[in-house]
Amino acid sequence: MPRARANGIEIEYETYGDRGGRPLLLLRGLSTQLVHWDTGLCRALADRGHYLVIFDNRDVGKTTWFDEAGMPDIAALVSGQPIPLAYGIDDMADDTIGLMDALDLESAHVAGISMGGMIVQAAAIRHPRRVRSLTSVMSSTGGAELPPPSPAAMESLLTPAPDDRGAYIEHIVRSQRVIGSPGFPFDEEREAEVAARAFDRAFHPEGSARQLVAVQAHGDRRPALAKLDVPTLVIHGTGDPLFSIEHGRDTAAAIPGAELRIIEGMGHDIPRGAHDEIVDAISRLTARVDGH
Repeated sequence: MPRARANGIEIEYETYGDRGGRPLLLLRGLSTQLVHWDTGLCRALADRGHYLVIFDNRDVGKTTWFDEAGMPDIAALVSGQPIPLAYGIDDMADDTIGLMDALDLESAHVAGISMGGMIVQAAAIRHPRRVRSLTSVMSSTGGAELPPPSPAAMESLLTPAPDDRGAYIEHIVRSQRVIGSPGFPFDEEREAEVAARAFDRAFHPEGSARQLVAVQAHGDRRPALAKLDVPTLVIHGTGDPLFSIEHGRDTAAAIPGAELRIIEGMGHDIPRGAHDEIVDAISRLTARVDGH
């Protein structure tokens, strides 16, 4: 896969579609790599006229790792103690804009899931002229009073991933059962296959921990989101145990003019049964903004 020098790091990325299409950067969530994107979803977005760019966020996959910062103390983080920050969500937002620079994209549509939603929110806040539209999926504003994850989802999030390949795959499948979509079929074989690919490509739990610290440290984005003048779509599921539907409603309420698309039964994942609705919603937004 190609690599780009951006914002002082090396970013590994992949593209789908024609270079002349509507540019769309699609960002993953905590600890996940570009190989976690479903190929069918990516091709469907490309078929709807997008020049799609997916990439590994910093500290995961084949993008630059920050191991010199050390393993953060997650127990201290959970207890509310301040701990050193290797980087923040704003740095990851600047990575996104830096990748656009490397690809010679003056502006682009940006969409992100979970932590990726936070990153694209920050990108729009920090670089509004570079963002044509914003799509935030199963994400949050960071508001402190919003409902916390369910106990099972929190346990899944904080349980360290085993370093044995077989145990790791079993751990990920169990976790996906906990946070996945209760209203859609669970594909255990597919989840195991993706987990195996991710493990073989880049097993790096330290990076996941540092990303978690960055998420926790970013705080409430609502005051800055309220000042945005960017066409925005918020997509959220009714069955999300990590960021409940209140997080999606809060995000849409925080951004002037945002459209809220609620998907019944979707959890904290992108089930194949929701692909068509998600692709259609994003494509309608980008086409309207670009006048296509």
